[in-house]
Amino acid sequence: MHVKRLLPLLPALLLTATASAAGAAPEPVRAPAPVRAPAPSPPPSSVPVPVPGSGSGSEAVPVPAIARSWPVGTRPVVVRGWDPPATPYARGHRGVDLAAPVGAPVRAVAAGRVLFAGQVAGRGVVSLELTGTGTPPLRTTYTPVRPSVSEGDEIAPAQPVGTLAVTPSHCTTPCLHWGLRRDKAYLNPLSLLPAWLSARAPARLLPVLGVPLP
Repeated sequence: MHVKRLLPLLPALLLTATASAAGAAPEPVRAPAPVRAPAPSPPPSSVPVPVPGSGSGSEAVPVPAIARSWPVGTRPVVVRGWDPPATPYARGHRGVDLAAPVGAPVRAVAAGRVLFAGQVAGRGVVSLELTGTGTPPLRTTYTPVRPSVSEGDEIAPAQPVGTLAVTPSHCTTPCLHWGLRRDKAYLNPLSLLPAWLSARAPARLLPVLGVPLP
């Protein structure tokens, strides 16, 4: 009698027993969340570039044409010109050589102050710091010279600072070595000359013998 009553419930009981034996049903598999690419980082700030006149010391300051005279003579012959070396210790010519007779007056090309006046390796040297030429200021040097000024003297443009001395030289004729520096950088001293001073003298027509003047 009891068996007949349980027959309708048999499928449900079997299903419950099967589920209990197998354990809890696993959770449904979820699709992984989409991976988002990281936001691009902002570009790095640019490195500041030195601006001329900023005083950083790394910019190239032009040489002002402030000369009011040649160091010797009026328009002396340049025996050897400016030939800057490729590297700091390479061979070259860190200045210009100007032909002049021994004993010729050596003049300051512009206003300045005497930094040094004396002997270096047996040669007389006069070095001037030029007024109003920036920071660090320009320094011009004359050798071989018999100095007539002293360290600390204030010098006016075209003022004599000594006379050309007699010393062994690489020039084939007596010459003055004229140099220019800003800090440790050697520069062309001829760049101190304005156009009116560096230009050659005007040509003159001379009479030819046997040809009457017009």
